[in-house]
Amino acid sequence: MSKIISVGISEHKVASDPVVLVTYGLGSCVGIALYDPEVRIGGLAHTLLPAPVREVQGAERTAKFTCWAVDLMVEELLKCGCAPERLVAKLAGGATMFEPQYRSAHGGIGERNIAAAREALERSGIPLVAEDTGGDYGRSLEFNTSTGIIMVRALQQPIKQL
Repeated sequence: MSKIISVGISEHKVASDPVVLVTYGLGSCVGIALYDPEVRIGGLAHTLLPAPVREVQGAERTAKFTCWAVDLMVEELLKCGCAPERLVAKLAGGATMFEPQYRSAHGGIGERNIAAAREALERSGIPLVAEDTGGDYGRSLEFNTSTGIIMVRALQQPIKQL
């Protein structure tokens, strides 16, 4: 049986085979998974917001912000023996959880989180190989580092495999 490691809001974790990284309650948040299939090491981030509103001097970079999460995980994955050219990404979440009157002119948080994740992956040269994003429902993820498979669970939705 694989060890289960929980990834909370604004956190990221990196683990090797055999581990299942789980995160719960992705609404407008996004779950970003990075994986090196050769060494079976992966990372999962549960990001809250696309980017900080303003840059704060000396602020610690955390997975709270989608724009930083990919770089943070890549840095750790490379230290663990992953090769950047082997990394692949999967993405889930980014739902529209609020009524239109509560969204900004730039779109909802979910839409902006998805866009920020795609931009960060593109900037890092990591291909996005699967995703389950958008909609109006929350999700929970189970990322198996033995297989690279992510199970996406949501209320009143079929279980999806990425």
